[in-house]
Amino acid sequence: MHGCNGAMGQVVTGIAAEEKNIVIVAGIDPHDTGQNPYPVFPSLESCNIEADVIVDFTSSKAVDGLLDYSVRKEIPVVVCTTGLSEEQMKKLEEAANHVAVLKSANMSLGVNLLMKLVKDAAQILAAAGFDIEILEKHHNKKLDAPSGTALALADSINEAMDQEFHYVYDRSQVRKARDKKEIGIQSVRGGTIVGEHDVIFAGTDEIVTFHHTAYSKAIFAKGAVSAAKFLAGKAPGFYTMKDVIDS
Repeated sequence: MHGCNGAMGQVVTGIAAEEKNIVIVAGIDPHDTGQNPYPVFPSLESCNIEADVIVDFTSSKAVDGLLDYSVRKEIPVVVCTTGLSEEQMKKLEEAANHVAVLKSANMSLGVNLLMKLVKDAAQILAAAGFDIEILEKHHNKKLDAPSGTALALADSINEAMDQEFHYVYDRSQVRKARDKKEIGIQSVRGGTIVGEHDVIFAGTDEIVTFHHTAYSKAIFAKGAVSAAKFLAGKAPGFYTMKDVIDS
């Protein structure tokens, strides 16, 4: 468990303890609190325990070293960390040529279904001229904005529409009507909001809204554990939660 003492690392630890056919054999975290039922190492390089899969919930700055280690040790990796740069996403794809890599912007079953639904909706509503806006809300400690899930939802819509839309994150500096080929993406940060996403299709005299609310981080941890079970023993390649769901 890479990032075992972080908030999500601890949720995964609890979920895994209740699951059959999966055991966390080691944790990686700079600080060992002594609260985990497995040994904790300060770095991947110092870990001398073999594993079938690495599950990562850390920060973007730790992902490069994780991928290097995963490729070198030939250990499949589930990357749950968000806020990765374009260069890091390219590195993920390159690593997938050598080892199984699973990356999804959001690990929950509901959100991955939502991505499919908005993709289908766009083919009808966007084609009919509906404007598209995405609003995402998260807790006040989230570092990246917009969320990886919001961007994935926008990408799902754009894929359905042959990449004809561009994304707009801030309209405060421009005084003009919105472009019909834009997707507005807005972020809210406050309190302890686990995660909310609204995809709004606004037409003339009617609005269709798709909404997902995460009430607990457990939904992401459950998805990560399912992904780990799926990825163990898989051939090199780039996988997503869609592959887990389809399996």
